[in-house]
Amino acid sequence: MSETAPPPFVFHQGTAPLLVSMPHAGTYVPPALAARFTAEARQVPDTDWHMERLYAFAREMGASLLVATHSRYVVDLNRPPDGASLYPGQSVTGLCPVDTFDDTPIYAAGDVPDDAEIAARRDAVWAPYHAQLRAELDRIRAQHGVAVLWDAHSIRSVLPRFFAGKLPDLNLGTADGASCDPALAQALLHIAQGAEGYTAVLNGRFKGGYITRHYGQPGQGVHAVQLEMTQCSYMQESLPFDYQPALAERVQPVLQRLLAQALAFAGSAG
Repeated sequence: MSETAPPPFVFHQGTAPLLVSMPHAGTYVPPALAARFTAEARQVPDTDWHMERLYAFAREMGASLLVATHSRYVVDLNRPPDGASLYPGQSVTGLCPVDTFDDTPIYAAGDVPDDAEIAARRDAVWAPYHAQLRAELDRIRAQHGVAVLWDAHSIRSVLPRFFAGKLPDLNLGTADGASCDPALAQALLHIAQGAEGYTAVLNGRFKGGYITRHYGQPGQGVHAVQLEMTQCSYMQESLPFDYQPALAERVQPVLQRLLAQALAFAGSAG
């Protein structure tokens, strides 16, 4: 019996002027595609693991939640639809990645997707996610006069392919100030830098991907912020990538304060 693919996303509509997007939380790979992957790639190690569980409190705060179901190895929802590099001159992974964060091949036999396959995946998974994201931001803005988009990510704390040494724990990105009001960015940075036991930076190595850059239009009342946080802050960074409740319970109040600040900003700006 063939496996039925899940829809491209799971969506919960909230009541507050805040949308939390989780574009890299998905793990689903269609069986026929998984068969072309290496054993390593079938473990989808570059997932932003357990994000729904980590951010479960956001639903209680009234936030809308948009959560990807498919692995970024199928199609990366935080890349431009034309596959253009987000960081020209630096090592990056593409719209339909062909290598892992450890720079190992995803496709065992080298049969990487061609343009037609990339277009099909974009139409089937990328486009519906972004249509829902756009529609919800428009709805929130129409209802509240302002919308805040929080793009939630996590990554291994040590990844030589992308950065030297150990990454700060809380990496806020606002496209170098273009995607949200600077007052919101500074208020968030103040909270993150004041969080005991964690390091924080604004617009460091991670400035926000396609979602932050494309949807953040502060002049039109949409303020977008990406948070890329170290996975060691809440989970085991190697197989089997287990959630670590004791760690998560320490960092969740910090995340709650950040989202509360985003809501307070929306309340004052709306």
